[in-house]
Amino acid sequence: MENKNRGPNDLEEVNDKLKKQVELLQGKCRQAGSAIVDQGSKIKTLEKEIDRLYEENQNLIVMLKGKNE
Repeated sequence: MENKNRGPNDLEEVNDKLKKQVELLQGKCRQAGSAIVDQGSKIKTLEKEIDRLYEENQNLIVMLKGKNE
């Protein structure tokens, strides 16, 4: 009977562990990339909302100045 476990420095074992690590890191990178895209779209939406509210605020200021005069 042959002992297949040659210890922690067995190149096949190290290679398998590194492949698993690469797969795990690739998955995490995909998750991070997706989160970045989501954050980018949220930022654009919030920027549009800020612009809309700023314009609305400016319009209200103009209207109130007209009533006070």
